[in-house]
Amino acid sequence: MEKSFKRILCQLAVALCAVAFIGLTGIKAHAADYANDGALKVSGVGLASTKTGQKVILRGVSTHGINWDVAYPYISTEAYATLKNNYNVDAIRLAMYTTEYFGYCDKAGAGESQSEVQRVLKERIDTGVKAATANNMYVIIDWHILNDQNPNKYKSQAKKFFDEISKKYAGYDNVLYEICNEPNGGTSWSDITKYAKEIIPVIRANSPNSIIIVGTPTWSQDVDVAADNPLPYDNVMYTLHFYSATHKDSYRDKLKKAIDKGLPIMVTEYGLSPASGDGNLDKAEAKKWLDMLDANGISYFAWSLSNKSETSALLKSGTSKKSGWSTSDLSEAGKWVFAQYKSRSGSTGSQTDSDLTMPVKVKGLKLKKIKGKKIKVTFDAVEGASGYQIRYSDNKNFKKAKNVTSFTNKVTLKKLKKKKSCYVKVRAYKTSGNVRKYGKYSGVKVIKIK
Repeated sequence: MEKSFKRILCQLAVALCAVAFIGLTGIKAHAADYANDGALKVSGVGLASTKTGQKVILRGVSTHGINWDVAYPYISTEAYATLKNNYNVDAIRLAMYTTEYFGYCDKAGAGESQSEVQRVLKERIDTGVKAATANNMYVIIDWHILNDQNPNKYKSQAKKFFDEISKKYAGYDNVLYEICNEPNGGTSWSDITKYAKEIIPVIRANSPNSIIIVGTPTWSQDVDVAADNPLPYDNVMYTLHFYSATHKDSYRDKLKKAIDKGLPIMVTEYGLSPASGDGNLDKAEAKKWLDMLDANGISYFAWSLSNKSETSALLKSGTSKKSGWSTSDLSEAGKWVFAQYKSRSGSTGSQTDSDLTMPVKVKGLKLKKIKGKKIKVTFDAVEGASGYQIRYSDNKNFKKAKNVTSFTNKVTLKKLKKKKSCYVKVRAYKTSGNVRKYGKYSGVKVIKIK
């Protein structure tokens, strides 16, 4: 009985200390939006907008491995629009496994050649980057090591990948690079720094100011170890992962030690389940984590945007919708995560259509042919617009039309039908919280595809 009483007192003291810590270190940071905040920079232990200088927090979701069909069907403009507009998600993490089936470096039992696997995975990344950009979201390209344990195992492949990918997206200020997901199996911080010192200069040569995120030892839990010997580069952050049913006070202590030393941190993966990704959820512990992260302006990404039959998945197992999810399509974890994002980003979902003014009609629509079944669409920008919806079809009545969302007034439409006419119209929209209001469509323009 005495030991139990002492243990209760000890737990109470730890909880009170945690509350005091949060209260004393509270940082004002707003939910990020690429259109408003532009490129991000490291500021203290978190992030800030290069446009405004204000602190920002990314509240994102991570895909499951884009190597598999539980993840890649949700890489789309429409899916990300649902996340942004309905659930206050402002960032996506594209998790590309380097090993396991269809792995970038080791395809395992996949029937395709290794080069074909790599081509498909880079195509999925490209779709994800452009879908996130179209929705004013930030996006992490994640070199998702796991079973390979030590990032140095495939270092030469990583150097080639990040050289190619950072050249391709050098003009995308919303792209962040995560260079090693979860080093494990005894991989030391010295091993990781050796790897990072070869990969970071490769990215910096093409993208001098982008945010680069580095994994830490023991499945990215030892941020306290990294804090003792951080890397000698600007705009570099360090990864902490947690699963609230497994990782509790002792892991938050690691975070506190790293914060006290000023280490820039990003939680690129967390869940409410045990570390396995499956099992009973611990919402109380998850709330403690998010409270601590918010208080210190640290960004976080929930695992995972998938319908996999495990409790960490944000969609219900068996959900067939690829976008447009209602609350009934979400898992228990998904309902909790998205409710937290709404309340923590300042949106309660109580806004109505009348809270927004109607954007004016888009004018000045022009179409120009580009080689390779493409057309360039330009139009006059609408003052105060949050973005634009471009609707196009090979039918003048817009049957089976496709939509593209963009935050700029210049868009390239690709993979159009050869020797067909393409009909295009555009409308602007404004958003506030999870409400989007559209203006009237422009007049229709048509162009023949060669």
